Amino acid sequence: MYIPTLELHEAASFEDATALLARYSPDVRLLAGGTDVLCELKTSGKSVGHLVTLDQIDTMRGISEEGDGLRIGALTTITEINDSPLICGPYEVLRDAASRMATLQIRNTATIGGNIAGANPCADMPPVLIALNAVAVVISAEGQRNVPLHDVITGPRETILEHDEVLAAVFVQRPPARFGAAYARFGLRNGNAIAVASVAAGLNLNDDGTVHNARIALGAVAPAAKFVQEANLWLEGRELNEDALKEAARAAMKAAEPISDIRGSAEYRRELVGVLTKRALMAAEQRAKG
Repeated sequence: MYIPTLELHEAASFEDATALLARYSPDVRLLAGGTDVLCELKTSGKSVGHLVTLDQIDTMRGISEEGDGLRIGALTTITEINDSPLICGPYEVLRDAASRMATLQIRNTATIGGNIAGANPCADMPPVLIALNAVAVVISAEGQRNVPLHDVITGPRETILEHDEVLAAVFVQRPPARFGAAYARFGLRNGNAIAVASVAAGLNLNDDGTVHNARIALGAVAPAAKFVQEANLWLEGRELNEDALKEAARAAMKAAEPISDIRGSAEYRRELVGVLTKRALMAAEQRAKG
């Protein structure tokens, strides 16, 4: 297995990146950490003639408080997310996912932007960001547009990004008081295992402890990370008791579209979704209560 012959271009700015994408599309890929793209080029047989590296665009790096939320540059590594003091309180769920992804060596290189734009159904960050109601900041020669994260990924290796667009950052608005989010994940082993099924849940509670709003997102059990809008209908205005948990789990299981493969059958994955939904919701409630 080897990387086919290609031409490497270094983009020094967003203008460079979008111009290079427009010039060489569709025979071009963006390169961030490379943990997915380089493996694909080696093994998938889907080669391209050009790679555009984003490594020189410093504004795509780092985590910062911006306005009423948190901005995470697309080139920010998973390790940086795991280690950042800003990933705390209502954002702690990001560390839930970051700390369990792959191996330390991969986390040191892999980026949040690649984890999203790579559109792998098993990716860990998209469900968590959907539960946080995050927004993708997308840049092209025409300017900037902000897209809700749950609309970005449309299928396996497919996104809404146009041929000349770059995912520049993710913005997470600071959640309201009495909010908590959690991530529940199942893999076949602890180290370097992709998810067999995963569930992220975000809960905003009313003063009386009932659910004001809920967001549940599934990973590894559909062609793309899936926002389960129906779950909020079951939970809104209710206490998070056993009956409510069962109804939410049932809605999540119904929304799942699992396949059978070497890691588990579709039926097994659907059952996992129910279990993980309950776990994520209970952990999110504990965080929401402080």
